[in-house]
Amino acid sequence: MADGPIQRQSLASAVADKLRDKIILGELQEGEQLRQDVIAAELQVSRIPVREAFRELLAEGLINITPNRGAVVSALQPSEVEELFHMRAVLEREVLRASIPRLTEEELAAAAAIHERFRQEVMVTGGVSAWGRLNSQFHAALYAGATMPQFKSVLRTINNNGDRYTRLQLFLTEGRERAVSEHQRLLDLSRARDVEAACELLVAHVRHAGESLRTLLESRRKT
Repeated sequence: MADGPIQRQSLASAVADKLRDKIILGELQEGEQLRQDVIAAELQVSRIPVREAFRELLAEGLINITPNRGAVVSALQPSEVEELFHMRAVLEREVLRASIPRLTEEELAAAAAIHERFRQEVMVTGGVSAWGRLNSQFHAALYAGATMPQFKSVLRTINNNGDRYTRLQLFLTEGRERAVSEHQRLLDLSRARDVEAACELLVAHVRHAGESLRTLLESRRKT
């Protein structure tokens, strides 16, 4: 009895991963309708995991549910991109500043391990679903030394809301190599306890990501 819900949830997550990748890669366009019966037939599953996958994607902001059309791919808002990445830059700088002097070797090793998984995913494997999650995990690992639970709670909310934008920025702006390089530099500066240089790089890293995606989205709306 205990295996049933786990299997159903795993199937729903697999469906969500497929749809998430298609949205990020542009195979499903903004405003495109997602029909449960069509998706279920394509993926050879029942409608139940598709319906559960829709709920997951709705929570991530990747789709909207409307009374007349059902599930449709969400439009991306340049103004929201700018706000989310600006908030990240401001808050993360303060958390990193407090964290670096207190980071242990074990915590730095954990950050390095996450960085390697991130590098493998974005440069080798190519599956976009894990990009945002691993990016957030790497940043969180560098903040492990900071005793700032309220800041971290707010950042988790921001990262959850902005996860799709992180994946889109890495994919659409070809920002993967730069992200990997800057993550490695952040790790090196944290190891060296160079607080000011690390904070300066972090702000530039986050702001560039937001600005590059906002510029791309705005240019697409003009064409």
